[in-house]
Amino acid sequence: MDGQADISKEQTGQDPIIAPVDEKPSASDDPPKAKTLGPLKMIFAAAAQYPTQILLALAALLITAGATLAIPWRFKVIIDEAFGGSADQAQIAAAFQYLLMIVAVLGVGTALRFYFVSWIGERVVADIRKKVQTNLLRLAPGFYEENSPKEISSRMTSDTAIIEQVVGTTVSIALRNTLMAIGGTAMLLYLAPTLTLGLLIGIPVVILPIVFFGRRIRNVSRTSQDRVADVGAMVTEVLSGMKIVQSFNQESREAGRFSDAVEETFDTARRRIMLRAAMTSIVIFLIFGGITLVMWRGAIAVSTGAISGGTIAAFVLTGGLVAGAFGALTEVYGDLLRGAGAASRLDELLSARPSIAPPARPEKLPEPPRGSLSFRNVTFRYPTRPEVAALKNFTLEIEPGETVAIVGPSGAGKSTIFQLAERFYDPQAGTIRLDGVPLTKADPAEVRARMAFVPQDGLLFSANARDNLRYGRWDASEEEIWEAAGAANAERFLRDLPDGLDTYLGESGTRLSGGQQQRIAIARALLRDTPILLLDEATSALDAESEQLVQQALDRLMAERTTLVIAHRLATVRKADRIIVLEDGAIVEQGSHAQLAEAGGLYARLAALQFASSEAA
Repeated sequence: MDGQADISKEQTGQDPIIAPVDEKPSASDDPPKAKTLGPLKMIFAAAAQYPTQILLALAALLITAGATLAIPWRFKVIIDEAFGGSADQAQIAAAFQYLLMIVAVLGVGTALRFYFVSWIGERVVADIRKKVQTNLLRLAPGFYEENSPKEISSRMTSDTAIIEQVVGTTVSIALRNTLMAIGGTAMLLYLAPTLTLGLLIGIPVVILPIVFFGRRIRNVSRTSQDRVADVGAMVTEVLSGMKIVQSFNQESREAGRFSDAVEETFDTARRRIMLRAAMTSIVIFLIFGGITLVMWRGAIAVSTGAISGGTIAAFVLTGGLVAGAFGALTEVYGDLLRGAGAASRLDELLSARPSIAPPARPEKLPEPPRGSLSFRNVTFRYPTRPEVAALKNFTLEIEPGETVAIVGPSGAGKSTIFQLAERFYDPQAGTIRLDGVPLTKADPAEVRARMAFVPQDGLLFSANARDNLRYGRWDASEEEIWEAAGAANAERFLRDLPDGLDTYLGESGTRLSGGQQQRIAIARALLRDTPILLLDEATSALDAESEQLVQQALDRLMAERTTLVIAHRLATVRKADRIIVLEDGAIVEQGSHAQLAEAGGLYARLAALQFASSEAA
């Protein structure tokens, strides 16, 4: 058989454009850290498209940083003037009114900063996602056989979420704390130079344990995320296969596996909590111990008249802000490196180039279309299996309106013919022509517009019935949709659906039976109304009644069209104008069913095996 399982083995796409990823996606959504911040240029270039919002965010950032540093200064004035005992009520009111004004400015500035920074973050992520998706849609199917779609999906979700955090939070935090650290240090030097020197010596003492524990906590946190992801993957796997679990009475074993995974997750979380508790204890002791020492020295200075009480209060508050700013900056760098890693992985998707692209001046296909297809001396090897030729010096001429069945054992190259016909790949030797035009000289979109494909399984999308039907021709009218549904023997069950064509069919059409899915796929091909039809036999996995309905629909679909049929059941190809027998990528026999059955070759042996099995059944 040459179905989907064989395709995944046979086909591995064109030359890799990004490094192939492991088929088993990582349990963690964290991208690897970059060694430099260089990849962030891609993010900043995307953000630079919105200069007005950036300027407004920077203005709000300056306002909030200035207002934050103004609060300790205002406390100095209040303590020195309002609590000095000589101030009247008007002076006291004025002192606190200024403080309230500063707080109001801080509140408004913070709201504006949050809005514009968050807006930029979300806008940049939206733009990057659209650009990546647009580029992904241009790439040949072989790209997705070498690069796991699950891993690509992770890049589109988790990596863009990290970028949103970097643009919408991390960069803002970095700029804000840089301003706070510089401005706060300048204020401290102005307030009390001697105390400031002591504080600057003490700040690293506080930062070092934060860095030490922070790295370990981050590593354990990633492990914890891995364990949580493992639990989620296990739940999805078991629930998806619940019928198998219960059929084999494996409920207890699965419950035990889940319990072990949950306990492992708990143990990892416990280690993270212990580290964070230890860090919190040490940091609190150092911070408040340092503040106590500074206040002790400050109290001595106040008692000697060297500084005022307001100055020491402002110094303590500003010192806390500066220490917090330096501590935050140590964490920001790690987040920026994670963002650089995420940007690098997304940039790989953005820079990937399609291996199958239209020529600079594509040759137009003749009008009206004839539906002829020609393979001449075609040799093709999949890039990751260069030692095995999927097709060897393959020559086949298909006339307009002819029905050609392609049979042969699994791995013979049947599906490869379809992939080459739609120009998902180019052969290493030989030429393929559609209506006399070499495929490499035509626009791939124009080539595929003249072909309709009905896969072995229905392959529907998670949408309603109408959208699945008109996927063949999006501008089809309601009347045309029902006409195609009727011709495909799908009208009756579609009208019985709760909401008719607006009924949601579930993920991959799971709310329909296999036969119903196939009939929608046939109706979709009918709506496309192309001169060439490619059938990966659509009845091999159906019951007798569904097979009869689908076969009737296929007969209508094949009328007056050039048709290539990959045949798994030889009983379905007896009506074909010609049967091609493939083995090891080469044609070994061709002719009608009667001719091949009498020849006693490979076809006769395959037919004898299948028909004998059918009679025994």
